[in-house]
Amino acid sequence: MKVMINEKEGLLSVYIPKKDLEEAVVRKEPAEGFGGTLELANGMKLYIEPIKPAPRLPITVEAKKV
Repeated sequence: MKVMINEKEGLLSVYIPKKDLEEAVVRKEPAEGFGGTLELANGMKLYIEPIKPAPRLPITVEAKKV
């Protein structure tokens, strides 16, 4: 699914257009770099392929439910 990742006040958030849902990222593995497994505030987990170097935000990427 396509998601948009943005940074607000130093915190990452994920917007899922199909569900019209925006949630904060509460945990990220690995903690460094961009990509990996993201746990959202509502408990949903998404996997995003790592991107190097870290892209400018906001960015739309393909994500998979974990």
